[in-house]
Amino acid sequence: MRAKLTYALTAAVLVVYFVLVGSRGVLLIETGTPLTVTFGVAVLILPVIGVWFLWKNTQFVRKANALAAELEAEGGLPVDELKRTPSGRIDRDSADAVFAKRKAETEAAPEDWRTWFRLAVAYHDARDTPRARKAMQRAIALHEGRQIEAA
Repeated sequence: MRAKLTYALTAAVLVVYFVLVGSRGVLLIETGTPLTVTFGVAVLILPVIGVWFLWKNTQFVRKANALAAELEAEGGLPVDELKRTPSGRIDRDSADAVFAKRKAETEAAPEDWRTWFRLAVAYHDARDTPRARKAMQRAIALHEGRQIEAA
C-alpha cells in the first residue's frame, strides 16, 4: 500500500510539474517572436513526452499488479525462499539459486505467462531491473495473447 501511495504522490507531482512547464511553453509561444516560439514548442515537447512515459509506466504497473492478483488467486505466487543478510538484504547466492530454478521453469514452459512472471520476480530479487521489466512485459504480452518477439 505504501508503494501505491508513493507512486500516486510522485505521479501527481509530475502532473503539476508538466502543467507548469506547459504553461511556460504557451507563454513563450504567445510572445510571438521566432525565437520564443521555437523555445515554446521545445518546452511543450517535454511535458508531452513526460505524460506519455508516465501513462505507459502506469499501465505497466497496473497490468503487472493484475497478473500478481490472478497468480495469487491461483496459489501460484513464488514463495519467498531467499536467505537474507542480518541487515535484511537478499543474499546474492540465494537469489542466484532461485533465479536458476525460475529460468529452468521458464525454459520448460516458454509460453506460460506464469513462469515469466516468476522469472521477473527472480530477476528483481537478483537486482537486475532491466531484465525483470522485460520478463514482466513478456508475461503481460503472453497473458493478453499478443505476439511477442523472441528475446
